[in-house]
Amino acid sequence: MSKMSLKNLYKCYENTGKRHNKTSEDYAVKDFSLEISNGEFVGILGPSGCGKTTTLRMIAGLEDITSGQIVIDDRVVNDLPPKDRGIGLAFEDYALYPPLTVYDNVAFNLRAKRMPEEQIREKVERIAPLMKITELLALKPTGLSGGQKQRVNIARAIVREPKVLLLDEPLSHLDGKMRQTMRTEIKRLHNEIKCTTIIVTHDQIEAMSLADRIAIMHDGVLQQFGTPLEIFNDPVNEFVAGFIGEPPMNILNAMIEKSDGDFLFSINNGDAKIPVPARYNSVITHGMQVRLGIRPTDLWIGSQNAKGSDVRIAVFENLGDEMRISIRIGDEFLMLIKETETVYQPGDVVKLEANAEKVYLFDPETGERIRANINNK
Repeated sequence: MSKMSLKNLYKCYENTGKRHNKTSEDYAVKDFSLEISNGEFVGILGPSGCGKTTTLRMIAGLEDITSGQIVIDDRVVNDLPPKDRGIGLAFEDYALYPPLTVYDNVAFNLRAKRMPEEQIREKVERIAPLMKITELLALKPTGLSGGQKQRVNIARAIVREPKVLLLDEPLSHLDGKMRQTMRTEIKRLHNEIKCTTIIVTHDQIEAMSLADRIAIMHDGVLQQFGTPLEIFNDPVNEFVAGFIGEPPMNILNAMIEKSDGDFLFSINNGDAKIPVPARYNSVITHGMQVRLGIRPTDLWIGSQNAKGSDVRIAVFENLGDEMRISIRIGDEFLMLIKETETVYQPGDVVKLEANAEKVYLFDPETGERIRANINNK
């Protein structure tokens, strides 16, 4: 196990680096900093092109760092070659050698270091049961399933007993059921070997289920770093709020309207109105434009006596364990998810209520969270 510090990392590629006046758009990674504890499992999560894989490759030594520092166990490793950093790396492509057996694939890096065969055998036979590949050691990769190949790929990375294990989209080529199985296997493996681990993924379920803490990136910039629950329940901005959650958070434009002493969210020029939680009263004004965020599980159909306006159901989906209700408001949809036996039909008129503790406001210009006044109830 090792602790790691990423300090103000920047990455600018050569095609833009020759310009004297570089802008923020020229950087694939911008001022990225993280403190990772011994034995921690960290996920770097974000959409394609956000800089997460570039960050992982800088840690591994496969990409030069434009500026900043990577520190592993109090040692700056910026100028160390990959083989001397104590890193184990498993890519999304298995990159196994087809002519070699599974045993020889796992042993390949150890032989490259001229380790005695007896030690190699001991290490391979120790790691094989952990990765459940003991029965595969004599086989060639061409006869393996995708999940088996990924097990071999990860075994090859950890057989070196690295200080830090880096996983780059390790489950992206697997089908849904196998992805779920491999998530469980990776979590079990991490708990057994207790190796500091970083996984890069665009799959939020992967990150939420595996990582102790998640770093969310967007356009090369770290947006938020926290536990899965912290990020889900307390997003710092609209991007994080909309990226975490499945189905995603409802986020739409709204105007604050004051009526009979109460504040309402007016959506699409009044086509729908939802009460504003009282805790926001001191940070909003009549006519103020906001971006309103409510997760589908925190929005429900209220009684006909509820405050707000009538809306019509556009789509009703019965998925067995849950019901999904879509309500169209102008060009936008609001989704509700409920465990209920009540059946609705498209066109039914209902009123909406929201979990007052789970209503989020964001600045339309900056996307930053508008925090409620905790003294208002």
